[in-house]
Amino acid sequence: MTLYSAPSNEHPLVRAVRKAFEVAANIGPAWMVLGASIALALVGVHAIDVGAAPKPTAALSPMAFRQLIYIGLGLVACVIVTLPRYRLLGAISWGLFAIALAMLVFLLLPFVPAWLVRPRNGARGWIDLGPFDLQPSELAKIAWVLTIAWYLRFRKNHRTFRGLLPPAIITGIPVALITLEPDLGNAALFIPALFAILVAAGAKLKHLALIVTLAAMAAPAAYPLLLPHQKARIVGLILQAKGDASADQDINMQSVTAQRLVGAGQELGVSASRARTLVHFNALPERENDMVFAVVANRFGLLGGLAIVGLYGAWIVGAIWTAALCREPFGRLVPVGLAAFVSTQAIINIGMNLGLLPIIGITLPFVSHGGSSEITMWVMTGLILNIAARRPHAMLRHSFEYDDDE
Repeated sequence: MTLYSAPSNEHPLVRAVRKAFEVAANIGPAWMVLGASIALALVGVHAIDVGAAPKPTAALSPMAFRQLIYIGLGLVACVIVTLPRYRLLGAISWGLFAIALAMLVFLLLPFVPAWLVRPRNGARGWIDLGPFDLQPSELAKIAWVLTIAWYLRFRKNHRTFRGLLPPAIITGIPVALITLEPDLGNAALFIPALFAILVAAGAKLKHLALIVTLAAMAAPAAYPLLLPHQKARIVGLILQAKGDASADQDINMQSVTAQRLVGAGQELGVSASRARTLVHFNALPERENDMVFAVVANRFGLLGGLAIVGLYGAWIVGAIWTAALCREPFGRLVPVGLAAFVSTQAIINIGMNLGLLPIIGITLPFVSHGGSSEITMWVMTGLILNIAARRPHAMLRHSFEYDDDE
């Protein structure tokens, strides 16, 4: 909604400031998304600093300082994404999707030099740009959400079982490429996001339930296709569930150490200096990345862990609320897809840290260290702010409302 008609000779800087005020005046529940993003990012900086520096220092550790830089770049990206009308991003979504797929293919080319694509933990998932490592799978999440939402915005064929095939193909391409890196964790995030978007777009629940049932029945057949370390993670989780400690110093060492640190935080957590000591001498692997929630729970206790869960809840509620208020189909589907990514990623990561799920290399949104993941999260926030500020106010028919016989 425009607050006033701007003169044609308005200075570009004045126009930018005016647009910023218009966005601020109209984003409504998206304020929850922005507030939760800021809070989670700041908690992440502190947790990374605790994990990286065994003793308190006057300045932030180099890793925590880099995270602050990533947050700054993310905020800039967030502002940039809020400026164009969000439907313009939909119009170019297929191009963005093609670029993301091209980068995923580039990662898998065997002749690419190791200084440009250096495997990490056996996965070719990053392009080394010198001071910054680009992770194309993170960018693919945003490009995919925009593309699938743009594809579904005026369609009804997904209401049929056969009509679910095109969205499945659009999703299957990036999932297959990311799985080949191999990065099964990030690949798995696309499936619940697809289901969430299809539900919001009016797909019939009986069709989706049938797909879930068939997938669950076929899941055991996929076990032989897993890599040895992936099989070991599943076996380790089963051993933990049985109370078998035989693998606690082997495949389950990371999980058991994370659970020990979570338990040491008790209800209210420990002091920063004690948390640094505990994390350092327990030698928790990936304490700034995949296992950062264990550091947060150790530092702030059960209540702090619940507060983190509450912040993710606020982010998701703000995104879904924004979608519910938008009467335009593309603007309704995008926040749903983004919320599905964030919620699934947070649930899996926290489950990994608590020993409830196998460790599959999933970062904690906004909190874990990483440039690509941090900037991606802020771009998601910017998209929701953009949609909230420019959602149509006309009395239109609600998006994706179908009669039972349609």
